[in-house]
Amino acid sequence: MADTTIKISGEIRDRLRTLAEERGLSARAYVERMVAAIPTETERAERTAKAIAYVREQFGAEVDDAVLREGQAWRQAIAERRVGSRR
Repeated sequence: MADTTIKISGEIRDRLRTLAEERGLSARAYVERMVAAIPTETERAERTAKAIAYVREQFGAEVDDAVLREGQAWRQAIAERRVGSRR
C-alpha cells in the first residue's frame, strides 16, 4: 500500500484525529473507511440503473427522466430537511 501526504489545516487535522479516536480508529483507518463508504458518480449511476431495471422487471413500472428528477428533488429535500418532521 502506497502512502500519500495530504495537506490540511491544523484545525481539520485535529478534528480528524478526534473523530477517529472517538471511533477507536487511527486517522488513516478513519479516512479510508469514510472514503470507501462514499460512492463515486459512476457507482451511483450503476446503482441507479440497477434499481430502475429492478423496478421495471418486478413492478412493470416505467421510470422516465421526469420520475427520476422528481425522485432526486425529493431526496435533496430530505437531505436539506425541508420535508418530513421528527415526532
